Amino acid sequence: MQRKQREFRDRVRELLGREKTKPLSPGEIAEALQLRGKERKQLQSVLHELVKDGAIAPIRHNRYAFGSETDLVTGRLSVARSGKGFVRSPAGDVTIPADELGTALPEDLVVVRLDGGGRAAAGRERTGKVIKVLERGRREIVGTLQSTGHFPHVVPLNPVYRQNVYVKDTKGAQVGDRVVVRFDDWVNKHVSPEGEIVEVIGPADNPTLDTIAIMRQYGYAETFPEEVLAEAENVSRLAEQPGAREDLRDRLIVTIDPERARDFDDALSLERDAQGRSVLGVHIADVAYFVRPGSALDREAAKRGNSVYLPDRVIPMLPEQLSNGICSLNPDRDRFAFSVFMTLDEKGTIVHRRFARSLIRSRRRFTYEAVMALLAKGAAGRKTSGLEAPIVDLLFALDALAQGFRARRFRQFALDLDMPECEIVMGDDGMIRELRVVPNDRSHQLVEECMLAANEAVAGELRRRNVPLISRIHEPPDEEKLEFLSADLAALGYEAVNLGDRAAMARFLDKTRRDPLAQHVRVAVLRSLKRAMYATGKSGHYGLAKTDYAHFTSPIRRYPDLEVHRQLAAVLAGKPTLQAEHLGVVAAHCTQTEWKADEAERAVVEIKKFRYLEQEIRRGADIEFDGVVVRVTNFGLFVELNDLQLTGLVHISTISERLVTFDPSRAALRAGRRVFKVGQKVRVRVSKVDFNARRVDFLLV
Repeated sequence: MQRKQREFRDRVRELLGREKTKPLSPGEIAEALQLRGKERKQLQSVLHELVKDGAIAPIRHNRYAFGSETDLVTGRLSVARSGKGFVRSPAGDVTIPADELGTALPEDLVVVRLDGGGRAAAGRERTGKVIKVLERGRREIVGTLQSTGHFPHVVPLNPVYRQNVYVKDTKGAQVGDRVVVRFDDWVNKHVSPEGEIVEVIGPADNPTLDTIAIMRQYGYAETFPEEVLAEAENVSRLAEQPGAREDLRDRLIVTIDPERARDFDDALSLERDAQGRSVLGVHIADVAYFVRPGSALDREAAKRGNSVYLPDRVIPMLPEQLSNGICSLNPDRDRFAFSVFMTLDEKGTIVHRRFARSLIRSRRRFTYEAVMALLAKGAAGRKTSGLEAPIVDLLFALDALAQGFRARRFRQFALDLDMPECEIVMGDDGMIRELRVVPNDRSHQLVEECMLAANEAVAGELRRRNVPLISRIHEPPDEEKLEFLSADLAALGYEAVNLGDRAAMARFLDKTRRDPLAQHVRVAVLRSLKRAMYATGKSGHYGLAKTDYAHFTSPIRRYPDLEVHRQLAAVLAGKPTLQAEHLGVVAAHCTQTEWKADEAERAVVEIKKFRYLEQEIRRGADIEFDGVVVRVTNFGLFVELNDLQLTGLVHISTISERLVTFDPSRAALRAGRRVFKVGQKVRVRVSKVDFNARRVDFLLV
């Protein structure tokens, strides 16, 4: 944002701050600030921006008031599947009961009137009512065409949309087809919204179209613009002029990545200096050399913000000529890199750091599985691996180094929130062929800890030089959220812990690491924490227990990393760096694109899981899973599946032919001598799947 525009906003905000009890109209604001000409014309857009940011609130009769001093807040609406809404604003989070949402939809910018004048009792959440929709968050959604007689309507694919959309013209779509529908508007909550079908995707029961449907839902493009592709075709010419680079092609450098990875943006080395100290080298693809500021490639990458990883495809931030080609650190290829060298003392503490643009040649590409197989064999693996001794020594040395980093991080009370991932292997028919539980083992930790160290080193260096940067921040949790977490953990049978103290929370997570409920507890803790985000002017990562932290190690797939590369390159070359105002805009945008990518990935994974369960039931298969009871109610047990990472209900009517009683004091169900309570391991069989509502019912085995 330009300085004059920012000063204009500040003047408007300060005026409304002085007139806290008197909402002002645009005309009154213009007169009070003596606005003339161009500024007077810009006033309405400035007011809209301030409302959008939640700094001020619109009042009836086209008047505006200082937001934090009224019982009104402005913010984006998110909606849970229960129907309850949530609005995040600068003044704090607000919960909206389902019957108080009015005509607001997920992602809308709304004005909320707070209950009780904006004051909530101690330990209680702030609640309110949506009184105005300022801006629709999404005009197009994906759904399935259905019909009740003469009234065709679209049932949204995302269950958080609780209203069907009526359409007058089906545009050739058949009942049961997935379609994209564009809202006309929705002004009366007692009448369903109306819309227009703008695209017919195909039959909803065709699994090969699931990913396309989610891409449409989130607005992802399948291809790059022509001018971007044209630049990508010619970008390799830049490799003919490498400039001043440190030649590391004679060094032992390797990459370690997932088995199905296609782009390799980080590589590792470990050597000794003249004093015998270990020097860890983290070598990152020098994407900034090929993607120049202001180019078509850069504009498109900035717009996308990041790559999106879905089970059966990747939506890359950069065309494959870069992501899988000239920028990817493929083995036995000369590649440009940005290297971070970290020198460690005998205790494993980093005592010196150095940075250089480099020329590397990876000796070998390893998968996590191959590295873990070697490490698991220990000393015996050194002799039977079939690898050259220097490479084997390197992998074991990197493992020892990483475990030292990891132990030190947890001694500083970093939070251990690592959980096994459920990896989905897709078939050509769009159905799940295999479900793999991928543990966060030592091979993953080896790479992760080295990347964390490099990210911290770069952030610390730029901060030391007072250079603006996009930090990766994770703020401490709100006290209110921690109170709700404490209540949830107490319901699970855990003793009270001072979760406001990070050390206490870290010790609690370590203590529960092997509990049957460990995965459920970690999810509950994650939900209570704030989401990590990008920001300028702030630093500190609560979860990682780091003061300075930025993303540097994945410029192929994250735009903030690319901007951090540019800042560091400018510093090393003695050139002007990017301005904080520009970086602030990038940080805010990339936070949103990253959160959207996470949601899209979860949406596809969830759809595929329910398709898989539906398919197995239809073919009469008895599919059984190990699970753990995570909640007990008077109508049944909620069971979380360990492998599928999905929760379903065992209804009380299916538990026993005998009388089943609920003991609320113990949160337990009793059927004769059998007692079911939270934390109990059970084995269940899938009995019913409701795809539209995303619900699954189980039977006890």
